Amino acid sequence: MVPWGGLTCCLSAAALYLLGISSGRDAQILKTVTRVNQLKELAQLLDIESKVIPLIVTISGRVGSETPINCEHSGLRGVIVEETAEQHFLKHNDAGSWIQDSALMLSMSKEVPWYLDDGTGRAYVVGARSAAGFALTVGSEVFEDSGRSIVRGTLDYLQGLKMLGVKRIERVLPIGSSLTVVGEAVKDDVGTIRIQKPHKGPFYVSPKSIDQLISNLGKWARLLYKYASFGLTIFGAFLITKHAILYFLERRRRRELQRRVLAAAAKRSGPDNEDPTLKVENGAEPKRDRMMPNICVICLEQEYNAMWPYVLLYNLRFTLNQLSSLPEAY
Repeated sequence: MVPWGGLTCCLSAAALYLLGISSGRDAQILKTVTRVNQLKELAQLLDIESKVIPLIVTISGRVGSETPINCEHSGLRGVIVEETAEQHFLKHNDAGSWIQDSALMLSMSKEVPWYLDDGTGRAYVVGARSAAGFALTVGSEVFEDSGRSIVRGTLDYLQGLKMLGVKRIERVLPIGSSLTVVGEAVKDDVGTIRIQKPHKGPFYVSPKSIDQLISNLGKWARLLYKYASFGLTIFGAFLITKHAILYFLERRRRRELQRRVLAAAAKRSGPDNEDPTLKVENGAEPKRDRMMPNICVICLEQEYNAMWPYVLLYNLRFTLNQLSSLPEAY
């Protein structure tokens, strides 16, 4: 049998090791990106460097927009708003008891053009949702209790349901939030600067600074991935080695059992162990089953003390052989 547990651990260790290398490589790439301390300098860099190769930069600033979204529940003003609504209820299971469950009723998302502003200039950010490190702030989380209408409650009960209420969560990227963006800087024909996902390269949108991003990537690569990979490798090797040892021990025990059975059978079939009571008139001797050795077939070290199925089968065959050897007159 293939040791799937050990192989799975080793493959997982290899995957974690590759992730660690990838994270470490991302940290090295972030160290090489161009840092723009003031956004007013970004236009000059684009005029000089972007004509040759794509310009990957890191900028920081506060979120702003010409047309912000007014959040309905939290009252915040943001540039990206996501709202979800889940219906929570109790339902009957197969055992007849009530269990809690939920179903998604609403999932809505809004986004308006937005930019980062550091006081010296601004740069629009495009496709932030696909960036690494991007996360929205929970602006509001409320639970609306269901009404206690008798008719509604009766209908739900007949369907095996008890409505509890609706949970609404509103996530938002508020105006004024401080963000760090790493991506490709481009400038259109009218002079608007955008930061977007590069065709090949890093793309981050995070509230952490660039130094914190580099430190976190290096730490994860060094501590989590590599050490976890090492631990899984050791454990997988242990499982594979254990399986191999047990396999060879089992093969050895089987060979020992076969050798002892054959030795006992050869000893039983010798001329000194003939049973004269089983001989018939014509001098022929009926066939006898080979004698089972008195060694336990499990441990092969001690004598067996409970072998009832084998004893019964042996006695039954012995009786049948005796009956077949009786004269026909009987």
